[in-house]
Amino acid sequence: MNSRQQPNPIDALRQLLQELARILETIKQEIQENEHLLLQSQQEMEKLSRKNASITAELQKIQSHTDEFSRHELRMGYEAALEAQQRLYLMSGKVEKIQSQIQQYHRQMSWLENIQENLQNLLNQLGGYSKGFHSGEGVEMIIQAQEAERQRLSRQMHDGPAQALSNFILQTEIAMRLFELDPVKAKEELESLKLSATQAFQKVRDFIFELRPMMLDDLGLAPTVRRYVDAMRSIPGTSIQFTLTGMERRLEPYLEVMVFRAIQELLGNAVRHSQASEVRLQVDLGDNALKVMIDDNGKGFDPEILKERTNMGIKVIRDRVEMIGGEFQLDTRVGEGTRISFTIPLHDRTDLT
Repeated sequence: MNSRQQPNPIDALRQLLQELARILETIKQEIQENEHLLLQSQQEMEKLSRKNASITAELQKIQSHTDEFSRHELRMGYEAALEAQQRLYLMSGKVEKIQSQIQQYHRQMSWLENIQENLQNLLNQLGGYSKGFHSGEGVEMIIQAQEAERQRLSRQMHDGPAQALSNFILQTEIAMRLFELDPVKAKEELESLKLSATQAFQKVRDFIFELRPMMLDDLGLAPTVRRYVDAMRSIPGTSIQFTLTGMERRLEPYLEVMVFRAIQELLGNAVRHSQASEVRLQVDLGDNALKVMIDDNGKGFDPEILKERTNMGIKVIRDRVEMIGGEFQLDTRVGEGTRISFTIPLHDRTDLT
């Protein structure tokens, strides 16, 4: 047996926060370097614009007095104008690319800063539970939860925004090649490109909502769950019934995040993986406890699998619920659907606004 002492959950979170801080610092440096490169490129583009304007004026002069210039001079004038336009076009594309990269870095910074804030809140909250944690079990749970979330985000990014943007780039290249060969076809391709851009933008917005819905911070658990259920109802083939009982109110932020993530995982499993045609979600905001129940008529599964696959989202949810003194129940069999419910004590949290 390895006698080396494992770090406790508090230390693991601190290390993760330190790593996030290093990543944020790297992104800040990348932004500074790209902003410097952008300034240089913009200055170069201004020079090319002036040169292009001068060559264009000279070409117009040649065109209006063609009888005063030789065939060679005419050809050289046209070639110079074409070269100037091409250089200006390439530099303009470079500027747009750098600007897009800077915007992407800023979005990444915003996401990471949001995650950093949430992890810091979690670190503060875990301080109250640290005496009751067994260090080995705590570290294992945190690592498993991190990996499960990373895998989920990786799948969503690959199947959603990454695939959409890849298709978008391909259509852009096709449209550029068609401009000289078939302008009519190029116009049709641009119309298709506009539609693809709209779809890609919507997928990015959906991904951002999956990553961290801002309305959870602004409006709380109940409105965010409603919004998520409405989005899931757009997936064909499944009917979702949602019932909310009790008094709608704000809960402690970490509880709202934990409950929403649990509903997100369980409802996503029911709709996307269980082949269910009907799903029921019930949320009860009682005076002293919050209860969530998700019931589907899908294919179900063998609950023994939870003992073999420790990284399953259901097991992570159960561990989190039990960690804060809640109860978790699972009822499922192969071919007989799945019912999952959990209850979390609220104690004196009901007065939060």
